[in-house]
Amino acid sequence: MKKIMKTWQRTAVVPVLALVSALAPAQSKQEKRVATGPKPIVSVMNQYGPVSVHPGAANQVVITYILASNKVEVDQHQTGERILFETHLLPGSTPQTGRVEYEVFVPVEAAVVVHSSDGPILVEKLRGDVSVEGATAQVQVREISGAHVHIKTLSGPVNITSVQDGHVEVTSISGDVLLSAVSGPLVDVNSASGKITYDGNFGGSGNYKLSSHTGDIEADLTPDTSMDFTAKSMMGLIDTGQFPIDPKTHSAFAPQQRGRVVVGTAGKAGSSVLINTFSGKIRVKKH
Repeated sequence: MKKIMKTWQRTAVVPVLALVSALAPAQSKQEKRVATGPKPIVSVMNQYGPVSVHPGAANQVVITYILASNKVEVDQHQTGERILFETHLLPGSTPQTGRVEYEVFVPVEAAVVVHSSDGPILVEKLRGDVSVEGATAQVQVREISGAHVHIKTLSGPVNITSVQDGHVEVTSISGDVLLSAVSGPLVDVNSASGKITYDGNFGGSGNYKLSSHTGDIEADLTPDTSMDFTAKSMMGLIDTGQFPIDPKTHSAFAPQQRGRVVVGTAGKAGSSVLINTFSGKIRVKKH
C-alpha cells in the first residue's frame, strides 16, 4: 500500500507543476533602437506600469521594456522625427498581466510625452519639452533646463526638482505637489485639494502662481528671495511671520479684503508671486 501511495504522489506532481507553469505570467525583456536626429519627439503611452526617461546618445532612441505576460505587447509607430511606443493590451489582459515596465534613453534635446495611469513616472536631465499625464501615478521631473514642463495628474503626487529657466505648469485634482529649486519665466501650479510646497527663491524674475481650493500652500524661501508678493485666502489663515515681507501702502485690493490678503515685497521685488486658496492655509517661512 505504501509503495502504491508513493507512486501516485510522484505521478501527481507532474500535472500540478504543469498547471502552475501555465498560470504563471511569462515575463520577457526586450529592446528597440531607433535612429533619430538630435531633437526627436518621443511618446510613451502605457496603461499599467512605470516609465523612466533619461538622456542617451545624440541621435538615437533606445527603449527597453519588460512585459508582465503574453497578454500584452508594445507597438512602435514612427512618422519622421515623431516616435510613439504604445502598450497594446491583448484580449483577456488584466492590470497585472498587462503591465509593462519601460526605460527610455533619448537625445538630451528630445521632446518627451509620457502617459501612465499608475506609474510611477520619472523624467530627468533633459533640455527638451516634457509633457506628463497620469492618474494615480507618482510623477518625478528633475534637472530640466530651458524647456516647457507640463504635468497633469488626478491623485498622483508630483515632485519637480532643479528645473531652471523653465515654463512649468502643473494641474492636479488631489495630488500633493512639491517644487524644489524651480525657476523660470512662468511657474503655474494648481491642485484642488492637494498640498503645494515650494522650496527655493522664485528666481530673479518671472511669474509664479500657486493655487489650491482646500489644500494648504507652503513656501520655504531662501534669504535672498526677491519678489512682489500677494497671498489671498477666502477662508483660510495666512502666516508670513517667519519671512520678512515689507507691506505695500498701495494695492489693488479693497480695505475690507485686508483680513485675508497679504501684499508686500521682499528684496528688489524681482519676481511676481501670487499664492491663492479658498479655504487652505498659506504659510511663508525662511530657510
